[in-house]
Amino acid sequence: MSGPRGWYRNPWRKPRVLQVATWGYLAWSILPVVIAIVISFNSGRSSATFQGFSLQWWNGAPQGDAQGSLFKSPDLHAAIIQTIRLSIIVMLIAVPLGVAFAIGLDRWRGRVAKTANFTMLASFVVPEIIIGVALFYTFTYTLNAAVKLGTTAQIIGLIAFQVSYPVIVVRARLLSIGKEYEEAAMDLGAPPRAAIRRVLLPMLYPAIFASFALVFADVVDDFVTVRYLSGGSSTETLSVKIYGAVRATPIPVYNAAASFMLFTTVVAIAVVYVLYKRFGRGQEGSAADFAAGQL
Repeated sequence: MSGPRGWYRNPWRKPRVLQVATWGYLAWSILPVVIAIVISFNSGRSSATFQGFSLQWWNGAPQGDAQGSLFKSPDLHAAIIQTIRLSIIVMLIAVPLGVAFAIGLDRWRGRVAKTANFTMLASFVVPEIIIGVALFYTFTYTLNAAVKLGTTAQIIGLIAFQVSYPVIVVRARLLSIGKEYEEAAMDLGAPPRAAIRRVLLPMLYPAIFASFALVFADVVDDFVTVRYLSGGSSTETLSVKIYGAVRATPIPVYNAAASFMLFTTVVAIAVVYVLYKRFGRGQEGSAADFAAGQL
């Protein structure tokens, strides 16, 4: 039966209401981002009306604007450098630590292991503002003599918060892999360390690359931890600059800064996705065949 009465009896037959709700949600989520990107190429100073296409807010010299464009403004240029610096350093430190922690938790048993796992998960689920405030007081009053607020404090604080991402991603991958690959490698004569290095780690590459993308993207967009642990304007990232200035002077240069953050994140995720697909191939064979091929 077709028509309204047929839909009432079987609402899942043609879920048009769900389709409309899904497309409405996507439009509500994506449209403001698209508008912000379009305004970053505005030829005028308005952040509400598009007055023509121009690159002046990216790499030009806007007339009558002392703050300049994104890549020529000293403050915004320094914020770009600080954002990329923190993202790369935290990514290169947090991901290897998280991978090692995940492998250790996968093999560790007992109450101490459960406590360590709970502590790791706590840093993931606790609101970031609580972590930011706690780290701020730690560095300000407890470790002030050793580590002052600034880049070093930001790196330490971000690592403490970001290490949970690779732990969760890699542990999920370990559960899907199982132990038969390592056991097959050791049956073929590989020592335990060689089995981990030459068999397990190559199978973890997709999860490791996904962890790199997650950590890099999250640090680029981080605001709370970076803001609390910044040591001045020279250590502020783009997110902090945007938050501090967009209400006072809503000009398109900050749309360009936000668009740059988005483009950077998308490019990083795209690169990692290509690597994910590249290293994820050929891992569907049997445990013995894969272990023999790696050894």
